[in-house]
Amino acid sequence: MSTFLSEFKRTHMCGELRASDIGSTVTIMGWVAKHRDLGGMVFIDLRDRAGVAQLRFDPDEAPEISEQANRLRSEWCIAIRGEVVSRGENTNPDMPTGEVEVVPHTLEVFSSAKTPPFVIRDEPDAHEDLLLKYRYLDLRRRPLQEALLTRSKVNGITRQYLLENGFAEFETPVLTRSTPEGARDYLVPSRIHPGQFYALPQSPQIFKQLLMVSGFDRYFQIVKCFRDEDLRADRQPEFTQIDMELSFVTAEDVMEICEGLMSTIFQGVHGLDVEPPFERLTYHESMRRFGVDNPDLRYGLEIDDVSEDVANSDFRVFSATVENGGVVRGLRVENGDELFSRKDINGFEDLVKIYGAKGLAWVKVKEDDWSGPIAKFIGADERAAIASTMSAAPGDLLVFVADQEDVVCPALGNLRKEMARRLDLIDKSEFRFCWITDFPMFEYDKENDRLQAMHHPFTSPTVEDLERLDGDPLALNTQAYDLVLNGNEIGGGSIRIHSQDVQQKIFELLGMSEEEARAKFGFLLDALEYGTPPHGGIAFGVDRLIMLLTGADRIRQVIAFPKTTRAADLMAEAPSDIDDHQLRELHLKSTAKEKPKNQ
Repeated sequence: MSTFLSEFKRTHMCGELRASDIGSTVTIMGWVAKHRDLGGMVFIDLRDRAGVAQLRFDPDEAPEISEQANRLRSEWCIAIRGEVVSRGENTNPDMPTGEVEVVPHTLEVFSSAKTPPFVIRDEPDAHEDLLLKYRYLDLRRRPLQEALLTRSKVNGITRQYLLENGFAEFETPVLTRSTPEGARDYLVPSRIHPGQFYALPQSPQIFKQLLMVSGFDRYFQIVKCFRDEDLRADRQPEFTQIDMELSFVTAEDVMEICEGLMSTIFQGVHGLDVEPPFERLTYHESMRRFGVDNPDLRYGLEIDDVSEDVANSDFRVFSATVENGGVVRGLRVENGDELFSRKDINGFEDLVKIYGAKGLAWVKVKEDDWSGPIAKFIGADERAAIASTMSAAPGDLLVFVADQEDVVCPALGNLRKEMARRLDLIDKSEFRFCWITDFPMFEYDKENDRLQAMHHPFTSPTVEDLERLDGDPLALNTQAYDLVLNGNEIGGGSIRIHSQDVQQKIFELLGMSEEEARAKFGFLLDALEYGTPPHGGIAFGVDRLIMLLTGADRIRQVIAFPKTTRAADLMAEAPSDIDDHQLRELHLKSTAKEKPKNQ
């Protein structure tokens, strides 16, 4: 057993060494990132989580230790003790430690390493499946380490900020009962209660409301949540939330606390001043202007409604749409005549069809005339009205979608995003927050022919709509609010229902009988009978927030041990088979005819 660690303690991290350390003796430890033999002189780049330091082994000055250095290979774990010297004219300006190098006089090899299955560098050339299979090696890469260290920093800033603002941190159960919350639950069979199951929480929603009933006033936790749903680049089966709930508050009170948290995080991580209050848009305004409820405000390209301008148009697609209760909306691309070809526009038409649009009408505004497939159907007065509504000028491209609003919004909203990408309108160094408020209480589920809650069934209607619960359910708005950053929803919450009568009425509107509601949410309904305070809260998606903070393009890059899009852990080889003895203990039997392979 080596005595190195008992004799010497680490004095510096590799990435901390600077010109001010020249002449000092240091002890550093880490992994061999590079090994270069330049005619007998051996140079080693030693890496730890703080960065890289260059080591220089000179056989003329220290032949014994230089001979040891010659045996070192990539990813060996070592320690050295030596003198920090200047690199003179060989300074490397691309390295924070580039002014210095270390001349070791003691070398300790803690462990050797097999040749890694891929080269560990900032931009790997290996397939992602291989990187995930050897995630413990992938995590040695600088971008991933920086992302996870940022994540740790954000957690610390969050805890400090919330504790200073009167919050208490609590843990809520991981094994709970299955409740209908929109996605499939992950179920856990009970050995002690045969045939019964726990569910992993999709969120701590009910429990944090109960903590408000219990009188704790302000709660938070950084918590794991679970949803068994199809995955994509920004979704995982298990994800992390900053979850909070507050008593005796309005929506504005909650938003103010959250704005302070975001400002503190961005100042602590990037040194950026993100000044509240953030812009506020109602749901309906956001859908009308941007086509989505998570608008990216870093660029313009706002959607214009020309329904009134074309209500009597000779172009029957427009006028008939308006007659049948639909809308005609469009986008104006400044100088789009030059920027987009007919082929480009055909591609845009294919895009809007994905979202249910039947086509894309368009014109190009010329100095003396309009050109395009529909130009001959647009009269002079109509052109003037459209040009006024859309602020059109010669050289502009105008594109339109005519249909029902639930088709037009996503079609133009996603076309807006694609055009911004093509036109390079997005400043990736900018961070633009906005709140989306006053969401509808319900939306219509065509597939199941019923109402469903747009957020969740515990969201309180607006004060004015509380008196209209027996009217048109689809006209009701809620005290819900989403925080959006650069076109990504990073948090969502609401003021909750604190009256049992109102909660029961919402369950009725969702088609849930009193017996069904009590079977699924009985303990919450019981709690609402015991002096429930007005309360509200929010949950932030930590994974997505860190992704935006670090500039990553997928949340897998900011999670230590993520799953694939098939919900598989390639490193741990999970999910895995369970032996028959375990299944019998749980009173289970598999009906699967063919076992799928993890991907």
